[in-house]
Amino acid sequence: MVKIDFPKDFLWGSATASYQVEGATHEGGRSESIWDVFSRKPGAVYAGENGNVACDQYHRYPEDIALMAELGFKSYRFSIAWPRIIPEGRGKVNPEGITYYRDLCKKLHNYGIHACATIYHWDLPQVLEDEGGWTNRQVVDAFEEYAKVCFKELGDLVDMWITINEPVCVAYLGHLHGLHAPGHRDLKKAIAAAHHVNMAHGVAVREYHKTGLKAPIGITWNPSTPRPATLSEADKKAADAMRAFNTEIFIFPCLGKGYPELPAEAKNLLPIKDGDLELIAQPIDFIGVNYYFENPIAADENAQFKFSAKPSWQSVTGMNWPITPGGLERQLLWIAEISKGAFGKKEIPIYITENGCAYEDIVTADDRVHDKERVEYIGQHLAVCADAIKKGVPLKGYFVWSLLDNFEWSFGYTKRFGIIHVDFKTMKRTIKDSGFFLRDTIAGYGEL
Repeated sequence: MVKIDFPKDFLWGSATASYQVEGATHEGGRSESIWDVFSRKPGAVYAGENGNVACDQYHRYPEDIALMAELGFKSYRFSIAWPRIIPEGRGKVNPEGITYYRDLCKKLHNYGIHACATIYHWDLPQVLEDEGGWTNRQVVDAFEEYAKVCFKELGDLVDMWITINEPVCVAYLGHLHGLHAPGHRDLKKAIAAAHHVNMAHGVAVREYHKTGLKAPIGITWNPSTPRPATLSEADKKAADAMRAFNTEIFIFPCLGKGYPELPAEAKNLLPIKDGDLELIAQPIDFIGVNYYFENPIAADENAQFKFSAKPSWQSVTGMNWPITPGGLERQLLWIAEISKGAFGKKEIPIYITENGCAYEDIVTADDRVHDKERVEYIGQHLAVCADAIKKGVPLKGYFVWSLLDNFEWSFGYTKRFGIIHVDFKTMKRTIKDSGFFLRDTIAGYGEL
């Protein structure tokens, strides 16, 4: 057995997203989001499933918070649903939406748990999508208005702010690959969305700095930091090109480094105007990293951008993602290096804002879920985190994905990421062994 040690002030949290867990999509004054509409598109989501009920956290959040406290978590990362706050995307604020999130934060505080709020985790109001959504520059102004409402109405209760979750998924899964809402497959739209998401982050941070609020604010990326499949110069260049297109296009502008060198067909589509890069590069207090796996990348003349992922030898999770904890270390070291000195700071704190895995879990007759594979996955990645801290990475916390089994986007309810099992018929919650493993780790008794 090897003990996993972390600093005393290391922040332990769990994470969810509004559309994946809240349900109550037609309650409390909420309007439709792009995911409500996308879920109705034939073939878009497994078995036509949707987030109408999800985990019903809108009604059951007191129970979920009590479970977090039982496991020892000190922070809960949730996301605010834009359609609950400003149903029409702009204009009138919905008081029921404000009340819900205020009550959620107060309940968290009652248990000594920090409220970590993500302003945008993919549920754009459909009324804004009807105007072009993230491909329309005007969405940035709407996002600024929405963020200012969040700061004004919830700022006294939120302990940590994240502007946007995984911009690459917003831009590419939603607008290039068509796998997420709104379901476009258009490079021009994808690059426009990437730039506008970067701008939205910038305006939110700019406006936050005007409020006088003291809670830290940052952004969450899911960086693609692939390894070259071989030692060849061609594969090295391919891995660098993929990192530029999938990762540096989001990270570099936010750190004040401008846009990286992109494939010509993509670079020429960036709708940059004077002042945009300065707007995007607002000083942030931390960097959020979501990590699940790493791919080997090779040069591929037949691929759109001349690179492609190659097969891995590692065991895979229920998502068919290779288990590559070594990739997390490479990623943390890279991010720590490229962010060093940004905004005149010696270093920028880093948080793992998502890490976890999906497997097919079974509830036994004695009401237990023995998810050994998930325990091993989380343990391996926590060991990497502990080692990275020893190597000087300013890693300050870890949020497991996810607190609950939930609506896993286009996979519907077929992929379970939770450390708490949810029976989607009865909504019964059952803590899995992985939850108890994290409880012990948080308490200082984590072992591999």
